Amino acid sequence: MKHIFKKGTDETKPTLLLLHGTGGTEQDLLPVADMIDSSCSILSVRGNVLENGMPRFFRRLQEGIFDIEDLIERTTELHQFLDEAAETYSFDRHNIVAVGYSNGANIAGSLLFHYENSLKGAALLHPMVPRRGVEVPKTDASIFIGAGTNDPICPASETEELSALLEKAGADVQVHWESFGHQLTRTEIEAAEKWYRSKF
Repeated sequence: MKHIFKKGTDETKPTLLLLHGTGGTEQDLLPVADMIDSSCSILSVRGNVLENGMPRFFRRLQEGIFDIEDLIERTTELHQFLDEAAETYSFDRHNIVAVGYSNGANIAGSLLFHYENSLKGAALLHPMVPRRGVEVPKTDASIFIGAGTNDPICPASETEELSALLEKAGADVQVHWESFGHQLTRTEIEAAEKWYRSKF
């Protein structure tokens, strides 16, 4: 997978896994990672799927409707890539905190839904429920969910459902609401940074 790895100044800190939104690249969330913790190592990945020339992490049938078969396949691909990257770059595979926006948040959520202990934590910015009708593996991950009360893509009910499913699996979930739509805001990133500082 196309990616950037940047070694941090403090190897005891988590490695931040950056996962962009639709049409983004591995460069997009570097400033966000810097705001959250500039001393961390960073692994920023570009999605392998193209939708009208725009990179994504998995296919969708239409807005809000995921191609589940492709989601499962791409989640496995990312999971294996993380195992390989941890070996290549000598970071702790069990100390990864994902920072994902929109489509990137959905693939991070899918890792939590499909693989036990895949992430130590995650800041999911405007995520949806990746899958329904499956049992979420037990986890003690710390999760931050950034959501917009007027988000046309992720309605509030979607955020509440995702939060409840993760909590039921044992995750420590904090939801931060903004009275905006689907865009990423500075105050949301600041709230994610505060959450991160308190947990890691």
